Amino acid sequence: MPRRCNFRALARSIALMQKWLVTLGIVLLGLGLAWPLLSKLGLGRLPGDIEVKREGFTFYFPVTTSLLVSLVLTLILWIFRR
Repeated sequence: MPRRCNFRALARSIALMQKWLVTLGIVLLGLGLAWPLLSKLGLGRLPGDIEVKREGFTFYFPVTTSLLVSLVLTLILWIFRR
């Protein structure tokens, strides 16, 4: 027997997803606009970040920066959930 679709629950889920996507877009836009300021602070060139330069090729992997950003975001989300 086919299962009936609960359209109200589906509509609520879609509305919630739309709000999260808009919020994520605004956050990414804000980070993009703040990038020149963040680069002046030295974020992205911390000790522990991997950078390989060869002739005609540069590989950069921000290990330490990624860990620091993850830690800060985790703390912020933990504080707001309390």
